[in-house]
Formats: sequence, structure tokens, C-alpha cells
Amino acid sequence: MPVAPAAAQARAPVAPSLNPFRVLVKHRNFRIFLIGQTLSLIGTWMQTMAQGWLALELTNRPFLVGLVATATSIPILVFTMPAGVLVDRSDKLRLVRIAQGAYLLEATALWGLVATNRITIGSLLALAFLSGLIASIEIPARQSMFIDLVGRDDLPEAIALNSSGFNLARVVGPGIAAAVIARLGIAWCFFLNAVSFVAVLVGLFMIVLPAHRPHPGHARPWIGVQQAMRYMRQTAHVRALMLMVTVYSILGVPVLALMPVVARDMFHLGAGGYGLLLSFLGVGGLAGALSLAAVGYRVSRTRMLLVASMVWPTLLVLFAFARAPWQGYLLLLGIGCTMILNGAIANGLLQQLVPNELRGRMMAAYGLVVVGLAQVVGAFTSGALADLLGVRTTIAAGAVLMLGYGAWAFFRRAELRTLEEGHVRDLPVL
Repeated sequence: MPVAPAAAQARAPVAPSLNPFRVLVKHRNFRIFLIGQTLSLIGTWMQTMAQGWLALELTNRPFLVGLVATATSIPILVFTMPAGVLVDRSDKLRLVRIAQGAYLLEATALWGLVATNRITIGSLLALAFLSGLIASIEIPARQSMFIDLVGRDDLPEAIALNSSGFNLARVVGPGIAAAVIARLGIAWCFFLNAVSFVAVLVGLFMIVLPAHRPHPGHARPWIGVQQAMRYMRQTAHVRALMLMVTVYSILGVPVLALMPVVARDMFHLGAGGYGLLLSFLGVGGLAGALSLAAVGYRVSRTRMLLVASMVWPTLLVLFAFARAPWQGYLLLLGIGCTMILNGAIANGLLQQLVPNELRGRMMAAYGLVVVGLAQVVGAFTSGALADLLGVRTTIAAGAVLMLGYGAWAFFRRAELRTLEEGHVRDLPVL
């Protein structure tokens, strides 16, 4: 049943100020989490940049650079939905602690292999696969834990601030990685990433949450997965939002997965220029995320999602035809901003639409799309197409398809235009 307009307005809290950090001041647990997570993400971005460059050095093939990114995402595609059932039944904070410890061991192993010159493309692919296996549990557990850290009313701002931390790391991490590679060698990027996981683990053990109260569930994980899939099919707003996220994740990923190739072949840059490209992308994303956290409920999130979804692919088309590095840097500012606005708004709206009993599985589905399908389908396909058609054509073709789908989904269908009405309607009985 629709809720009356007055009730709908009451459900949307008005932010008292334009301070994007007010959620950090208000919630101690989230403050501790975000500081540790951001420090760890700096190390992760150092490893991401170094890993892509290492794959290019080992193979000199864009296809295999894309394959390394794909190897990380295959386990997410296969295991993250059953893992979401586990998340819904388990203590999320405990799962995140265990997963971050496993990341520490994986990063240490990668550092050891590179430092001793035993790294091969096979071992790099194997460790990428292991990292994805850990992520298949860590992503839904961490995403669904946000509501426990800040509550439902502050959830959109918390997600935006988490995106800010992610993009701050994307700004700082590649720059540090480029300097480290130039002065100390690529192995030290992996060592510093391993050290960074200590920061997030310290923060996680400082967080205190109420005792976990498990939800009753089915004995078999597959029944829980079917329940989540049925919910997505039967809930029009969730279905439309997940379709949009799927299309944009798959078609928008080439510019990220192929960034080492973009740096070398499009702009004739080395490792330092590659890091700078990632940093400009991160600066744009940081600006977008902080703006989203600041405006709160003052601006319609559906309208912001529409604008971001149209501008993002338009900028990608322009980027595909950029000739000078400075043109690429400027366009990546806008691409980073609109990409993060699209992702953070979609994530926040999805979490507001779903019931708590399904939150872990819905975040697993979101991770399956954004990380799993985006890399397995998007990165793998874009790597193969870049080998055949070139990186410029690959990026431009994906962007044109994004733009066409966005125009159809927003202007010819009603579901995405009315997303903010969805969270004030009764959810269907499962």
C-alpha cells in the first residue's frame, strides 16, 4: 500500500548542515571503521596498480591484463550469492575480521613471490583468484554491516563517505605506488599493502556492536539464494535498479580494467603516468562522493542518478578520442565523479529498499554484479576486444551502449524515475 505524502516526507530526514562528515562525528563505530578501511584501501590501490603493471610487464598482452582482473572476480561470480546466505545468518563483524586477516596472508604471499623473483603469470592469476574467493564473503558482509554502524536514516551518507574513502585511496595509492616502483621496486607495493591490512584489523577489533541475533533461515543455502532471486523478480524497483547496475557495471569497466593499456598505448605514458591517470579518476570520485554526502536529502537522489547515468558514458566517449594526456586527466575527473555518483546512489537506494532479513543476499547480488559480472564479462571481453579492435574503440563502443540503455531505462520506463517512492511502500511477502 502506498504511504500518504505527509508520511513519506516524515520518513526522509532533513540533513541539518552541509557538512559531509557529520555521520563520522555522530557514529563512533563508523568513524573507526572508515579510518582503518581507508588506510587499508590505500594499500589495496597500490597493489591494484602494481598488479596491473606487473601483468603487462610479464606478458605484454592487453588480454592477459584483463584476465588477471577477471581471475579476481570469477569466485565472486560463483560463490558470492551462497556467501550472502551465510552473511544473513552470521555475525557480520566477525566475518569481516576473518576476511581481512585472509587478505593480509594473500598480500604477504604475493610480496614474497615478487621479492624473490619467483612470480609468474600463473601464480599471479592464482593469487588473484584467492583474493576473489575472500572477497566473495567480505563484500556482502562489509556492505550489509553499514546499517549496524550508522542506522537506516544515516545509511546514504555513510555509503557516500565510504565511497569518499575509496576514492581518497584511489588518489593517494597509485601515486605512492608509482613512487615506490621508481625508487624501491614493484615488490614493495605488495609489502606495503600487506602492512595496511593491520590498520583495518586494529579498527575492526575496536568496534563494539550489539550481540548478533541470527535470523531464522533455511537449512540449505540454495533455498536462501532462490528466496533472494524471487524477491528481486517480484519487486519492480529493485529489479530495475539491479538491471541498470548490471548494464553500467559491465559496459563501464573497460576504462578501469584496461588502464595500464590506456596509459601505455593511448597516451604513451609509463608507470608514473598510469598512476596519475588513476589518481585523477580518484579525485573526481572523491569530489562526487563528498558532494553526495553533503547534500543529504536536499536533492532528489533519483534525479542525481539520472544525470550521472547520462553524463558518465558521454564523458567515456570523449575520453576514447582524447589524444593528449592532459585531456585524459581532465576527462577522468568527470568520469570518476559521475561513476561514483551512479554507484553510491544505486547502493544507497538498494539498501533502503530491501528488508534486513535479505540485506546480506542483496549486497551479495550487488557485489556479484559490480565486481563479479563487471570483471568476468566486462574486463575479459574488453581485454579480448582491445586485442582485436584497439583500446579506443573498445571504450567508445561500451560507452555508446551504456548511453542507449540509460536513455531507454530512464525515459521509457517508470521504475527508475520513481525509485524514491519505492522505500515507502510495503515489501512483498516472500
